[in-house]
Amino acid sequence: MHRPPVVGEPIALVDLDGTLADYDRALRRDLSPMCSPAELPLPDDLGQLEASLPHFKARMATIRRIPGWWRHLPRIEANFALVELMRDLWFDIHVLTKGPWKSSQAWAEKVDWVREHMPYASLHISEDKGLVYGKVLMDDWPPYIRRWLTWRPRGLVIMPNHPWNQGFEHPHVIRWDGSAGARAEIEDRLWAVRRTALYAEHTHPETVQVPGTEVCSGCGEPYRRHRFDLGALNAERHPYLHVACDGRRLVCV
Repeated sequence: MHRPPVVGEPIALVDLDGTLADYDRALRRDLSPMCSPAELPLPDDLGQLEASLPHFKARMATIRRIPGWWRHLPRIEANFALVELMRDLWFDIHVLTKGPWKSSQAWAEKVDWVREHMPYASLHISEDKGLVYGKVLMDDWPPYIRRWLTWRPRGLVIMPNHPWNQGFEHPHVIRWDGSAGARAEIEDRLWAVRRTALYAEHTHPETVQVPGTEVCSGCGEPYRRHRFDLGALNAERHPYLHVACDGRRLVCV
């Protein structure tokens, strides 16, 4: 299905490291050669290892400072499938990632990563994710999720399943484990969020019907080529209203 760039409500915020980019796999790959046999295998939660052992923290910091390390993190394809689902439902996709305090290089490389893999998305690098508005958040890290839900108590969170977020439960959080059942639940919940912006088909008082090939006097383009009104989806979840240069909503016939 052809999808032009989406700008407007509703906004879906998607985390980068651990959600779209496989930070954990890359860190394990590069950390293992620095470990003695007695230090292997590495535990499931590298965050606890970093927090408790200063020498592991130093090793991880060294790895993350390698030029290009953030830029070349591998994709997590199973989670990109959910991004595509959001796009199918015409969500406005915004990548929301935390910028490391001591590494401005990482900020620049995150920008490059998103520009390559998600050219349709907006990007926000923040030190406090709780400040960023959105209807939906997809994130793997419980502290960030709690912070965001503090200010978005009616928001929906999709949490990719990882060892470091086991046991975290919240009525507004859906755990994504790659199963068909989880995908069906997530799709239903996303569609419920999306429908809050719907207008009744062809009955909104500000809509007019026009031939789609008719040329707009404001810009000279056919009305059918005007931008979609993303607040209006039909039963097949496709936008059917266009917005004219004068602000009218058009049903192209």
